[in-house]
Amino acid sequence: MRCSGRRERISAWLRTIPLISRVRLAVEDDVTELVRLRALLFQTLGGDFFNPSSADEGWRDSLAAVLKEQLTAENMRILVVEGEDGLAACGAGTIEQWLPGPRLRNGRIGHVMGMVTDPAYRRRGHGRAIMQGLLDWFREREVSRVDLHASREAEPLYRALGFVDHPDPTLCWLP
Repeated sequence: MRCSGRRERISAWLRTIPLISRVRLAVEDDVTELVRLRALLFQTLGGDFFNPSSADEGWRDSLAAVLKEQLTAENMRILVVEGEDGLAACGAGTIEQWLPGPRLRNGRIGHVMGMVTDPAYRRRGHGRAIMQGLLDWFREREVSRVDLHASREAEPLYRALGFVDHPDPTLCWLP
């Protein structure tokens, strides 16, 4: 009986220790969890732009199909950290070929998207570990610049990793 109480205390103590971020490439078996995390990202960002009330759930099926297609694409890298019941965090990077210029010596532009950590796993370094993995991948592929859109909560992390304000205004067109 006494041993059981000690085990419970040790188990409770172990749950307070942050998990080590073990970053790995996403695989097809992760697609359902990647869709869940992306939906969570849109809910967190809120507002009609990111989470329109008029949207149907069909985008999830479209996302799953694109993820399955892009998991092994040479110009995309999707990294994940596992949690106890599913994925704890994920992030994706893409590389596009633009026209070279004075600041874009080879015209290769990286873009980080879909960085999200499940609320149960935040403040454990998972996002930083995924970002570091993506930045290493961008360096290996000699990108000239990496762009991302940051939430207010994540902006300090990105700045600590060396991101600065973009010199151009960001605009979009919605057909």
